[in-house]
Amino acid sequence: MRTVTATHASRGFSDLLDAVERGETVQVTRAGHVVAELRPATPSTGRRLREALAGLPPLDDDLESDIDAATSLLTDDGGPWDGA
Repeated sequence: MRTVTATHASRGFSDLLDAVERGETVQVTRAGHVVAELRPATPSTGRRLREALAGLPPLDDDLESDIDAATSLLTDDGGPWDGA
């Protein structure tokens, strides 16, 4: 993991994004203290959303039907949560 100062990060932000896109994690420091980490984004999937919702306690009927209608639109073959 690479560590850079906030000043360096500001001046070379595009280069940092290139490194993160390649899978690198970069720590950014200010006054010698780590204040941020830049890391590759973890893609979310519709399946993960459905699994998270399945673990919640029961909802009232109206809200539950709204959620069912929304999750029925999710697919596992691409879409906004699959990085398509």
